[in-house]
Amino acid sequence: MRVLLVNDTEKPIGELRQALLAAGYEVLDEVAATGAMLKAVESQQPDVVVIDVDSPSRDTLEQLALMHRHAPRPVVMFSADGDDQLISAVVEAGVTTYVVDGLAPARLTPIIQVALARFRQQSNMQRALQDVQQRLDDRKLVDRAKGLLMQKRGMNEAEAYAALRQQAMKQGAKLADVARRIIDMADLLG
Repeated sequence: MRVLLVNDTEKPIGELRQALLAAGYEVLDEVAATGAMLKAVESQQPDVVVIDVDSPSRDTLEQLALMHRHAPRPVVMFSADGDDQLISAVVEAGVTTYVVDGLAPARLTPIIQVALARFRQQSNMQRALQDVQQRLDDRKLVDRAKGLLMQKRGMNEAEAYAALRQQAMKQGAKLADVARRIIDMADLLG
């Protein structure tokens, strides 16, 4: 497992590096500031990002949100700041596990395992949500195309659906794609 270390504090991070190596992790080149984190994640492709920070700044939160959007990874953050609003902001920015006052090397492996499990769970839920949203959007397109066929060709709902389905099979296309083309054509013709 490849780990990217991000040290946004004045304290040395050697003990954390040694603990990760002793636990069998491959530790990638350290990033000295969160501003370089997205580039490092994209180039080094870590499995997990571990950040040591005194208190996450607004820049840190912005970089985390960018990373979460463009190159999502499980993120473990060790911090000295236990402010409730800050913790909410950090989690919203994409941090999977936030640990306050406790960079104990012995706890490192279970903390990373929890972050990986939570990240997988969140990713699965996000994919399921996107799938449901796509099916809903497709359903709306099909319903709109059926309505157009019913209005323009005097078909009933079953006939309009059958016509859409037949056209989709003939073209080897998805029903939603055929519906989208019909809607686009209707919009074009006015």
